Amino acid sequence: MEKLRTSKRLARMSADCLVWVVALYFASLLRLDFDISRVDSFNLAILFVPAILLQAATGYWTGLYRGWWVNGSFEEVAALARSTAISTLALVALDLGFLGDRPAPMSAVVGAGIMAFVGMGGARYLARQLLEQQRRSMNRDRERAIIFGAGDGGERTIRAMLFDSDSPFVPVALLDDDPRKRNLTIRGVRVLGDRGDIAEIAAQFGAKALVMAVPTGDGALVRELTKEARAAGLTVRVVPSVRELFGGEVHVGDLREPTEADLLGRHKVETDLQSVSDYIRGKTVVVTGAGGSIGSELCRQLSAFSPGRLVMVDRDESGLHGVQLSLEGRALLDSDSLILLDIRDRTRVARLFAEIKPDVVFHAAALKHLPLLQSHPSEALKSNVWGTLSVLDAAAGAGVSNFVNISTDKAANAASVLGYSKRIAEALTSSFGQRHPGRYLSVRFGNVLGSRGSVLTTFRAQLDQGGPLTVTHPEVTRYFMTIEEAVQLVIQAGAIGGDGHALVLDMGEPVKIYDVARQMANARASDIAIEFTGLRPGEKLHEDLFCSEETPTRSAHELIRYVDVPPLDPDEVRHLDPTGTHAEVMDIFTTLVFDIDRRTQAAAFGAIPVGVDLIQVEFENNLEGNAANL
Repeated sequence: MEKLRTSKRLARMSADCLVWVVALYFASLLRLDFDISRVDSFNLAILFVPAILLQAATGYWTGLYRGWWVNGSFEEVAALARSTAISTLALVALDLGFLGDRPAPMSAVVGAGIMAFVGMGGARYLARQLLEQQRRSMNRDRERAIIFGAGDGGERTIRAMLFDSDSPFVPVALLDDDPRKRNLTIRGVRVLGDRGDIAEIAAQFGAKALVMAVPTGDGALVRELTKEARAAGLTVRVVPSVRELFGGEVHVGDLREPTEADLLGRHKVETDLQSVSDYIRGKTVVVTGAGGSIGSELCRQLSAFSPGRLVMVDRDESGLHGVQLSLEGRALLDSDSLILLDIRDRTRVARLFAEIKPDVVFHAAALKHLPLLQSHPSEALKSNVWGTLSVLDAAAGAGVSNFVNISTDKAANAASVLGYSKRIAEALTSSFGQRHPGRYLSVRFGNVLGSRGSVLTTFRAQLDQGGPLTVTHPEVTRYFMTIEEAVQLVIQAGAIGGDGHALVLDMGEPVKIYDVARQMANARASDIAIEFTGLRPGEKLHEDLFCSEETPTRSAHELIRYVDVPPLDPDEVRHLDPTGTHAEVMDIFTTLVFDIDRRTQAAAFGAIPVGVDLIQVEFENNLEGNAANL
C-alpha cells in the first residue's frame, strides 16, 4: 500500500515537472509571436532543469508530494499556488543572473509560472472529475439518495458518499430552500428544487432515501422534512450536529435516523470557556444528585474544566456506580470522590461540607416525578425543601463562593407539589444570597431529553411493547432540551448569575407532545395507536418559563435570561410538620408559595423591592397606622 502511495506521488510530481517544461516553451513561443525560428531551444533548455528541481523541492516543502492534502481540495490548490510562486520567483532571479543573453525573456518566465499553475491545477481538476465519474458508474447499484442542503454540510455529505467505498448511497439530486442556490451544481449533483419538491424529485430519479445535510437545522425543519419524506416513501437519514462530528468531517457512517433530539430541536450553545474555567479550575466542587441524569452529566462536563476535586454526592449507589464508570472507565466504588449520602440527613451533610470545604456547589438532588409528589407531598417537603435547606446551611457554613440550585420551569406559576417545592427552594436560595458571602442562584429549565422517567423514555418503552403510546391531552406542550445543552448552560449560568437570581435557559419553542408521539410511532410502524389519558392533578396544558409577575432580563449570555426571586426566611420552613394529612401539607405549600408570589407581584408594581420581607413591611405599616390613629 505504501509503495502504491509513493508511486502515485512520484507520478504527480513528474506530471507537474512536465507541465513546467511545456509552460516555459509555450510562454517563450507566445512572447515571440509564435515564431518558432526565434526560439533558442538550447538556451531555453537551460531553465528546464532548475524549473524541475524547484518544483520538486517546493512541492515537497508545501506538502504537495507528501500526501498532506485531499486531491483537488482548496488546501491543495493553495499549496500549489505557493510552490508555483516560489519557483517562478526563483526562475526570474536565475534568468536575470545570466550575463549576456538570457535563456528566456523575463516576461516569458513570469508567463510560464502562470501557465504552469493553470496547467497543474487543471490536471488535478480533470483527474478529480474522472475519479468521481468512475465512482458514480461503480455506484449505480447503490441506493439513490436526495440530499437536502446545498451548503457546506451538503458538499461534505456528497463527497463522503462518492469517495467512501462502503457507502450504501449514491447522490442523485440536491434540494435547498434558498432560491439563490437553484441550479447550483456540487460535485456533479444539481440543486433541483426545495422541500416542496421531495415527492416529485424522488419519483423522477427513483430515489429511496432523503439525507438532511443541515447540521444546524432546528426541530421544526427535521419534523417537516421527515413527514414529507416518509409520505413519499423515502427512508430518512440526518447528518449529525457539528458538535457530534469528530473533527467536523462528515463520514457515511455518521448518517443516522433522526433521533428525538433531532425531532425536538437542536440548540447552538456557545460557552464562555474562560469565565467557566475561572470559577471551576482548581476548586473543590460538589454535585448533589450526582447519580441522576442531570447530576451525572454535570460531573462529566465539570471534569473537563479541571476542578481541584470533584465530589459526587447521591443516596443512589447504582447511580454513583454509573457516573464513576462514565468518568473513569472503571467503577470499583473505592474513590473518596463518591459520597453515599441522603441530603435529608442534615448532620452528615454539614459534617461533609465542614470537612471538604467546597468552593462551588451544584445542587441537583431532588424528587421530580410530578404525579407521585402530588400524591405524597410530605416527601417533596422533606427532600426538595428540607433537603435543599440542609445543603444551603452546610454550604453557608463552609463559606462556598458559588451555589447553583437546579430548578424547573414548573416553579413558574406553580400549580403542582413539584412546582411548589421548587419555587420554595428558589426562594430559600435567594435568602442565603442575601445573608451570606458568595453567590447563590437558581437555574430553571424544562424537560430534558433522555433523562430518567422523561416522556421520551416512556414512549420508547411503550413502543418496545408494541404500543399504544399514552399522551395526556392532544394539545399539551412542553419545552425540551438535550441533557448536554442544558448542563452546558447551567455551568455557564453559574459564572454569570447574581445573588437571588433565577436564570432561565432558552428552551426554544414549546413542542406538542402528540406530534412527538406521532413521529416516534411512525418511525417504528404506522399502525401504533396513541391514546389520550387526560391531564393528571397538578399538570398544566402549557408550561411557563416565568411567573406572571416576573419581568425577565437579558444576561451576558444570549441564551440565558434571569429574574429576581423574593427571599424566604429559612426559619419559616425549618419547623414545618410533614406528618399532617395530605390536605394539611398541601396547605403548607400553597401558603408559602402564595407569599412568595405576592412579594414578586408587589415588586413588579414597584411598591416593595424584591428582597424586602413583605410581612415585616405590613407589620411596620400597621404600627404607623395605629400611631396615626392615636
